Amino acid sequence: MKSLSDYLDSMTVEGELYEALPDVSVRCYACAHLCLIREGRRGICKVRFNQNGRLQVPWGYVGALQSDPIEKKPFYHFYPASDALTFGMLGCDFHCAYCQNWVSSQALRDPASDFAGSYVRPISPKEMVEFGVKMGARVVASSYNEPLITSEWAKAVFEEAIKAGMTCVYVSNGNATQEVLEYLKPYVTGFKIDLKTMQDKQYRGLGGVLQNVLDTIKSAHDLGFWVEIVTLVVPGFNDSVDELMDAARYISSVSPDIPWHVSAFHKNYHMMDPPNTTVETLIRAAEIGAEAGLRYVYAGNLPGRVGQYEHTFCPNCSDMLIKRYGYVVLDYQITGEGTCSKCGTTIAGVWTNDPAQIKTGSANDIFGRRPRPIR
Repeated sequence: MKSLSDYLDSMTVEGELYEALPDVSVRCYACAHLCLIREGRRGICKVRFNQNGRLQVPWGYVGALQSDPIEKKPFYHFYPASDALTFGMLGCDFHCAYCQNWVSSQALRDPASDFAGSYVRPISPKEMVEFGVKMGARVVASSYNEPLITSEWAKAVFEEAIKAGMTCVYVSNGNATQEVLEYLKPYVTGFKIDLKTMQDKQYRGLGGVLQNVLDTIKSAHDLGFWVEIVTLVVPGFNDSVDELMDAARYISSVSPDIPWHVSAFHKNYHMMDPPNTTVETLIRAAEIGAEAGLRYVYAGNLPGRVGQYEHTFCPNCSDMLIKRYGYVVLDYQITGEGTCSKCGTTIAGVWTNDPAQIKTGSANDIFGRRPRPIR
């Protein structure tokens, strides 16, 4: 019986995001670890490896594939109320102790995740996009594990998606390189980035470097991606007023129009000691973002409990433009030109040019906006 590593290694092709070196080692550019990988060895992500001086990368399968509300990513300023065909593979370049997707992300690193191989399904980009069209998806998203380390596969999928009239997004930890951002730019419109902490020591404990993520936020914005930022607020880890203010001020220094989502932590994986994030803590974090000058701040994943921080308001006249309950858009008042319907102020984001096509619902519809797996 094949091991998980042998099984995944059989579904690889030669990558594009690397440099072959004279000593038969390779330098990978898929993420900011910039792994120097010797012959027969693997990168930090475990799924990119050197075979005879060539970098082999994941190809031709999904570990998860389903239609999600775009608000789940979360994107709040990107085609609201649309569905996103969301796919993921296996592996990650981080090892976060609270990872919600640890079964897929920690494959080949944590033996407890080996059963992730049972979820693997061989598939072609064309078949995936056909599923998305059938499900009525407007967006295609690479998510669930870390998409940067499977960027060659994502590019192939996105090429098919764009032909079908879809728009593509990344849901990433932000540990990127300039090379991978430029590689993705022709295909990716939206880039959701996790800003996990403003303490480098804490970041290194998760497997990353703070400055790399800060650089990615700025570079992605400068390159013209639509960027939204998420911070999971973990009690005792990153929830101090000073740290939250540092995060908000940094985002605002790049652009006050970047939406910042502060989300509630729930005990998971190896992080079972901190209490779950309270509503009060989440609202305080959102208030800090607004105080730092961010125009669009959201408190996520506690539907109906965070007041104004679930909705989008015009930064000029304060009119409510998008009313939400969880993943459901209850009311939509942004024009086809992307402006406030009351005062005409431009609202930063990627909006539909035909607001009449947006299907608004009621709070009861939250049960109808759950993810829909592809069978």
